[in-house]
Amino acid sequence: MSNLKDQIRQFCSTYLLRLNTDLGQHFLVDQSILDQIVEAAKIQSNDHIVEIGPGIGVLTKELLQRAAKVTAIELDERMIPLMKEYVHSHLKAKSYQLKAIQENALNTAMPQDEYKIVANIPYHITSPLLQHVFLESTSHPETLTLLIQKEVADRICDTKNAGLLTIIVALFGKATKITDVPPKAFLPPPKVDSAVIHIDAYAEPIADPDTIKQVMKLAKIGFSQKRKMLRNSFGNACLPAGRFQGGLELLSAASIDETRRPQTLSVEEWIALAKAHVQN
Repeated sequence: MSNLKDQIRQFCSTYLLRLNTDLGQHFLVDQSILDQIVEAAKIQSNDHIVEIGPGIGVLTKELLQRAAKVTAIELDERMIPLMKEYVHSHLKAKSYQLKAIQENALNTAMPQDEYKIVANIPYHITSPLLQHVFLESTSHPETLTLLIQKEVADRICDTKNAGLLTIIVALFGKATKITDVPPKAFLPPPKVDSAVIHIDAYAEPIADPDTIKQVMKLAKIGFSQKRKMLRNSFGNACLPAGRFQGGLELLSAASIDETRRPQTLSVEEWIALAKAHVQN
C-alpha cells in the first residue's frame, strides 16, 4: 500500500495537483482494494467498462489491462490530461483503448452496447447515479462494481431494512457487499468508512416499466416518513393516478398492514402495491 500511496503523492506533487474534496476527490491508494474491485467486477477481455470519476487513473490503469475498452467520465477538466499521462506512463508498452469524456456523469448517455460500470465514485452522487443508470437510461449495465460510503452500501445490500436505493437496485439486480474499506486506503482520507459492492443486473427488470414508475412514486411516499408507520405516510398522501384516492385503501387492497414501516417491505410487496393501484 505504501508504495502506491507514495507514487500517487509524488505524481500529485509533480503536477501541482490539489484535490477538491468538495467533488469527492479521494484517490484509492491501497493496491489490495484495487485488486478486490477488479476481481469482483469479473472483467473479460472483450468487456466495455464505464468508469465514473477516474481522477488521475489509478483504477483506470487496472481496468485497461483487462478490458477491451474503458470509457472514463470525469467532471474535473484538470484530471483528463493527468489521467492520460498516468495511464500512459504505466502502460506505454501495451495497446489499450481509452475514451475520456469531460462531463457530469449524471448527464451522460450510457453506451448502447453491452457495458459494465466499475468505479470509485464521488459518494454524493451514489443515489442520483443509480437512478440515472437504472431509471433514466435506455440501456442498463450488465454489472456495477462500486466503491461507495459504507453506510449506503450496507443499506443497499440489506433487503430486510430497505431504503429507496435498496428498492431501486432490487428491481434491476442483486447487490452483494464485497469488502469494507477504511479511510486510510485513500489520499486524502475521507471522514467516513467505505465499502465495495457488486451489483449483478438481471437480464430484465423484475417488473415492467409502467409498474416500476408506479413503484417509485409510491415508495417515495412511503419513505417520506421512513421511521413512522405506513399509515402516517400514506394516510393523507396525494397518490399518483390510479384506482384509489386514499392511501389506506390501497394498503388494504394490497394486503399490507398499515402499521408496518416502509423499510420492512420487500421489493415484491412494493410491486404488489403498485399493481393493486393500477389494476383494472
